[in-house]
Amino acid sequence: MTTALSIDSPRVEDGAAIWRIARDSEVLDLNSSYSYLLWCRDFAATSVVARGTDGEPIAFVTGYIRPQRPQTLVVWQVAVDDAHRGRGLAGTLLDALTHRVAARHGIRSIETTVTPDNTASDRLFTSYADRHGASLHREVLFEGGLFPDGGHEPEVLYRIGPIAG
Repeated sequence: MTTALSIDSPRVEDGAAIWRIARDSEVLDLNSSYSYLLWCRDFAATSVVARGTDGEPIAFVTGYIRPQRPQTLVVWQVAVDDAHRGRGLAGTLLDALTHRVAARHGIRSIETTVTPDNTASDRLFTSYADRHGASLHREVLFEGGLFPDGGHEPEVLYRIGPIAG
């Protein structure tokens, strides 16, 4: 991992960089650039960015507290800039985020969705559960046919917990 790395909450001015990292991942469903600006404004407390030596985001994890389950953090997207991949940065960010959100909001579990072809995310969340001694349950949340584009794989729900604060 980069030695001059800092981890903090995203700011609105980080929205464009986060959008670019998501776009360049070639794996994530890319949201509008506007949504990333809103995410940095409205969900900064449940999201994190890693900053390089110049202060620019090089990786991010976005999340939110699930309204129907206030002890559950939903991890929306995780992405690392190509130049910084393979160093465990996504796991470091996920650990930092869940530790912070557990301490502030009392979360006890994490939910995320992963498509069957996304082996990097499967490894990330499986290793997170292993590292934290938490169980991991998988089930299809949304079948591919529910998506209007017709070419979307199923979204598999990963439930991880309990996690310690």
